[in-house]
Amino acid sequence: MKLYSFPLSGHAHRARLFLSLIGQPAEIVDVDLPGGAHKAPEFLRLNPFGQVPVLVDGDTVVPDSNAILVYLARKLGRTDWLPETPEGAAAVQRWLSVAAGDIAAGPAAARLITVFGAQLNSEQVIARAHLVLGRMNQALEGRPWIAADHPTIADVALYSYTARAPEGFVDLMDYANVRQWLARVEALPGFVPFQKSNAGLAA
Repeated sequence: MKLYSFPLSGHAHRARLFLSLIGQPAEIVDVDLPGGAHKAPEFLRLNPFGQVPVLVDGDTVVPDSNAILVYLARKLGRTDWLPETPEGAAAVQRWLSVAAGDIAAGPAAARLITVFGAQLNSEQVIARAHLVLGRMNQALEGRPWIAADHPTIADVALYSYTARAPEGFVDLMDYANVRQWLARVEALPGFVPFQKSNAGLAA
């Protein structure tokens, strides 16, 4: 397997994190995003959207971080990370949607401003970040993991941008359940950290 990645991408990190958590070897290929390598024809043949990560497994090409998590769990039979029951699969899918929607539009977008200079409304995206963090904090009340009584790919999908939310001036101080959950993810065997940036509250 080969994973096209970028060290400062939370989407790429969630794919790298899951590969490490399940002990699946993969060649990591860092894509030169600042140099525009993600817009080069050879990369666009892998992902026409010009985004990392992309997983290449033989003749199979899987763009999109959440799709990669699902692919790996299904291919490797990791029903512990992606339940097969209708209820379990739905619970995971709900939070994958949150990762692709509210997390991307909140904590991830806030970090895009400070780390990459994105031209976004900081007040708006920080407000979105606090809204989704409040909902996550409530969902984690009295339970260790977001979608089940054990870690799933939902936890992996939510982790990276939540952990680095302070880099976008999003304070986690009021979200005790979220902070305890982050610590549990970080204590998992095989955990690999998401590269830190000297930005926002982390500066």
